Amino acid sequence: MDLFLVSLASLLAGGIDSIVGGGGLILVPALFAVYPSSPPATLFGTNKSASVWGTTIATVQYSRRVQMRWAVLLPAACAALTGSFVGAWVVTLIDPDFLRRALPFILLAVLAYTLARKDLGRTHAPRHSRQRETALACAIGLIIGWYDGFFGPGTGSFFIFLFVRLLGYDFLNASASAKLLNVATNVSALALFAAKGHIWWQIGLTMAVANVAGSLIGTRLALKHGAGFVRGVFMVVVSALILKTGYDAFLR
Repeated sequence: MDLFLVSLASLLAGGIDSIVGGGGLILVPALFAVYPSSPPATLFGTNKSASVWGTTIATVQYSRRVQMRWAVLLPAACAALTGSFVGAWVVTLIDPDFLRRALPFILLAVLAYTLARKDLGRTHAPRHSRQRETALACAIGLIIGWYDGFFGPGTGSFFIFLFVRLLGYDFLNASASAKLLNVATNVSALALFAAKGHIWWQIGLTMAVANVAGSLIGTRLALKHGAGFVRGVFMVVVSALILKTGYDAFLR
């Protein structure tokens, strides 16, 4: 029954994650609820061992239907991988509690800006030269990759928002691009957890199958309904993140 429950959570998480990120809102609490006495690092590692597959499949699915800007995104993915490693190292030296309290307000600003700019992310119109776009994408990858390694919640949403706001992508293309960078940061974290022995591989692989199934469903919905649908899901997920991170920071 335990494996069924976390696999169901993984299915739902894969669907949400493939559209706008935020699958951890579903899967991580489910793992902690089903295995309350287990070490947190093991639950986080097992979560990554499942979600990385769904994110990878989503990237492949998007790349078949969306014009991925590989010359821009591959260097950005390398930057995200590097940032994630550095962030994971820094968290061993510095307590991330200051980010825990600031995060709800940062997310609230992202949501307010998105709501105020009703045309934001509805049209795909990259606004920079290829060289400048690549530089900005690498900066986004490095900074948000560092954040993912150091703290984590909302990583996919931050990737999407910055690709829309700074690079001029629509929400669909931003989501597709964010998936590639998410794969890089997930692989980085997964390598760290695996090296420390913090992964239940049997449970993780079963959850991975469910996560991939959810990812396929979510990707098809996003591709079918387009940027407006992704924008709507983005706002719902960011709202949920504000409530979750606000509760963790001030009420727990």
